[in-house]
Amino acid sequence: MAGEIGSARGARAEAPVVRVFVAAHVRLYREALAEILAREEGLEIVGACGDREEILARVAELGPDVVLLDPAAAESIALIRELAALVVGVKVVALASSEAESEVIAYAEAGVSGFVTCEESTADLVATIVRAAHGDLVCSPQLAGSLLRRVTSLAAEPPEASRAEPLTARELEVARLLDEGLSNQQIALRLQLELPTVKHHVHHILHKLAVASRGEAVARLHQRGLLAATRGAAPEPARD
Repeated sequence: MAGEIGSARGARAEAPVVRVFVAAHVRLYREALAEILAREEGLEIVGACGDREEILARVAELGPDVVLLDPAAAESIALIRELAALVVGVKVVALASSEAESEVIAYAEAGVSGFVTCEESTADLVATIVRAAHGDLVCSPQLAGSLLRRVTSLAAEPPEASRAEPLTARELEVARLLDEGLSNQQIALRLQLELPTVKHHVHHILHKLAVASRGEAVARLHQRGLLAATRGAAPEPARD
């Protein structure tokens, strides 16, 4: 019996530690989270910050297993994709995630590996972190239902090539700025357009892609390779 107990303790001691980085805009929130999680056996907090550029730089430097990301951060959809591309195998868990179906789908399509809603406990958060680090997608039954409905919807759709209406040059230009996290007002200033014109373009983008939110539109265009193909290229003059 003593030998069995010793073996069990040895197995627990040899369990890999999950290295966690906390990315949240509100300093009090991220510091409290980091302090709470640092007390948990099996977790190591390797860093915490809220500035987007600093998050990317420090995650690249530290190579954590899991990034806890507050979706309230600016450009969170784009940031999720960048984090996934930055460190091979890194998992992103959305903190205090909304259960709105459009947002859940947008985060999942961007590459989130777990969701923790506002109603879940510290124990739920720790379990989500550990399971995400091991490759499991963790979410509440309600969020799982949203994702399942999305998969079912995609399976029922005809091939995109036969139904997709292409975006115009101007719409792609607007979409690139949506990908940067710009508001309609900021896009209008950048492209020297009237605000109603920008709203018109955004509406057409959502309609053509059959999505309900800007985040979903950006994620869909990345899936099709349209934004990846155009980002960084000098935009050609477009006519409204």
